[in-house]
Amino acid sequence: MKLHELEPALGSRKERNRVGRGIGSGNGKTSGRGHKGQKARSGGGVRPGFEGGQNPLFRRLPKRGFTNINRKEYAIVNLDALNRFEDGTEVTPALLIETGVVSNEKAGIKVLGNGTLEKKLTVKAHKFSGSAKEAIENAGGQIEVI
Repeated sequence: MKLHELEPALGSRKERNRVGRGIGSGNGKTSGRGHKGQKARSGGGVRPGFEGGQNPLFRRLPKRGFTNINRKEYAIVNLDALNRFEDGTEVTPALLIETGVVSNEKAGIKVLGNGTLEKKLTVKAHKFSGSAKEAIENAGGQIEVI
């Protein structure tokens, strides 16, 4: 096979249907929109959620709660995930991303106290839970809030 012989797989590409191009095309004149009516007009059609005048679902259901626009979501790291590092390592958010412990830093890193820590580490993160703070210090390590 040569470069000029490359072709997309059969059926993976489809030519778009050009409407309004004469009677022989099968989609001439009204362009597949039928005769008159709201859906035949340009810009015609109803908005999403419209139910023909019936009270729509989003208005029938009770509204509860609210979304805090200032919410910060932290990437969480548990203590047992920190056991992969050598004694005396300085664990930073960059190191956690590099080693694949977290894939996305989000608004910061929060260390939680799930599992046990057997290594003496210096952990730098944005937040620590009380139990995580205690466990790291009990293991002989130290914490640093960024």
